[in-house]
Amino acid sequence: MSNFSVVKGNIVNMKVDAIVNAANTSLMGGDGVDGAIHRAAGAELLSCCRRIGGCKTGDAVITPGFKLDAKYIIHTVGPVWNNGLTNEEELLRQCYKKSLDLAVEYNCRTVAFPSISTGAYRFPLAKAAEIAINTILEYLEQDTCIEDVYMVCFDYNTMAAYNKVMRALGREVEEDY
Repeated sequence: MSNFSVVKGNIVNMKVDAIVNAANTSLMGGDGVDGAIHRAAGAELLSCCRRIGGCKTGDAVITPGFKLDAKYIIHTVGPVWNNGLTNEEELLRQCYKKSLDLAVEYNCRTVAFPSISTGAYRFPLAKAAEIAINTILEYLEQDTCIEDVYMVCFDYNTMAAYNKVMRALGREVEEDY
């Protein structure tokens, strides 16, 4: 059975097979997680993403990790929150599912996710945490090559929201303070 844990840290420092990037549709880098991953991976990532040509909301694409410790970067485009009026919840679920599908396709044993869409895209953190955790845990019930999945929270507020969902599910958590 696969392990899933919520950790506080910087996703670019994770030593995993695949890091998931909360990308924008252009894949050209941006603010937050996306910008940090692009800076850490180096200029080759931008060139590679330019060749891919973009990604639709709710979908995912994969690139090499370049200068990161991760072998791959899975880029997924989360939805911008529009008060739940434009299928945002399902699109967010698809981000996690399609990212995990790519991880399995590329035989990744370890995967690190950020909290997708909860920054500049304004997806409500509590709702996003519930969707992320339930989607990941449901996916991991399948027989996959994935051994460990990490939800990497950049700050304590984000970690507390994810830990609240984990506790409600009766799962062990690291302290969030």
